[in-house]
Amino acid sequence: MDFYPDRVIFEQDALEYPLGKSLWESFKRADIEVIVTRSHNRITGIPGKNPQEAYREAKRTLVFGVRRTLTFQTCKPSAHYQLPLTTSCPGKCEYCYLLGSLPSKPYIRAYVNIEDILEKARDYIVKRQPEVTIFEGSATSDPVPVEKYTGALAKTILFFAIQDFGRFRFATKFTEIDSLLILKHNGNTTVRFSVNTTRIIKSFEHGTPKLEQRLKAARKVIEAGYPTGFIIAPIIAYPGWETDYIDLLKAIRESLPESQVLSFEFITHRFTVRAKNRIKTLFPNTVLPMNEENRKFKFGQFGYGKYVYAPQLMHRLKEALVSKTEELFPGAKIDYFV
Repeated sequence: MDFYPDRVIFEQDALEYPLGKSLWESFKRADIEVIVTRSHNRITGIPGKNPQEAYREAKRTLVFGVRRTLTFQTCKPSAHYQLPLTTSCPGKCEYCYLLGSLPSKPYIRAYVNIEDILEKARDYIVKRQPEVTIFEGSATSDPVPVEKYTGALAKTILFFAIQDFGRFRFATKFTEIDSLLILKHNGNTTVRFSVNTTRIIKSFEHGTPKLEQRLKAARKVIEAGYPTGFIIAPIIAYPGWETDYIDLLKAIRESLPESQVLSFEFITHRFTVRAKNRIKTLFPNTVLPMNEENRKFKFGQFGYGKYVYAPQLMHRLKEALVSKTEELFPGAKIDYFV
C-alpha cells in the first residue's frame, strides 16, 4: 500500500524551503513527471476525460506547497483544533466526507513549512495554558501515506513530546508507520486506526489495507508505547450489521495485548446532499445507502445540513456497540458516539 505518485507538482515558493528543495532534487532523479506551478490552490495539468478518470488521476498526484493560512479550524469532538499537515489521501473511500468539500480533482497536498505550522500550534498552546490543548492531524487527510516524503508526522510527534500543555492525535487507515516506532513521544501523541467491518472495507474502502494489516500495525504502535485508539467509522446499519460489528470488536480484542487500555470513537454514517451527488458521479455503481427518506436532517458544526440515522436506530447502534466494547475492553475510554 506504499504511495508512489504518478506526478509531483511543486508550488514555486515551496522550492525556497529546505524540505521543498530536497524533495525537488529527489523527485527530479526519479522516473516521474515533475511540474512547477505558481499556487498549490490552483492546480492544472491533472488529466481526466471524465469525472471518474479525473478523480483517479488526482489520487495519484502529489502537490507540495506552502501553508500560508495559519489560523487553525476547530475540530469537535476529537480535539480543540485541526493541525493542517496534509490534505486528501490516496485512499478512494466511497463514503469520504471530504468529497463534499475538496475540489473535483482531490489531489494529495503536503506542506513544506512544517516548522511554521508547529510554531503556530505553540502559540495556541501558550494562549490556553494551563489547560491542555489537543490538536487533530487527520481532520482533512490521512497523513501516513506521505510521511516517507515529508517526515511531518515525526517532526510533529517530537514537537509535542516536549509540550507540557499540548497533545497531538492522528488517525489512519494505512500501515506504513515503522519510522514512527522509534521516536521518543513521551505519550503525548495518540495514534488511532480507522477500522470497519470486512464487508464495508471490501465494498467501499478502495485502495486501503485490509483489516488484518491495520490491526498488525496497531499492535506495533502499542508495543512502541503510544496511546492507541480505534475509530469505528462510518457505522453503516446494513442487514446483519450487529453481528459484523461485534465480530470487528472481537477481532480487535484478539489481535492486541490484553493489558492495553484503548480509546474508541464511534461515528455513524451521515451524508450531505452535495456529498451524495459527488459520490454518485464518481462511483456510478455505488450501493452506499443514501436514502434521505430513511434519515433525519440536522445541521453540523459548520452550519451545513446533513442526513443522519433516526434517533431510534441511533440508540440501537449505540447500545449494541458501546455495551460490547465495555464488555471486551474493561477500562477503555469511549471518547464519543455520534
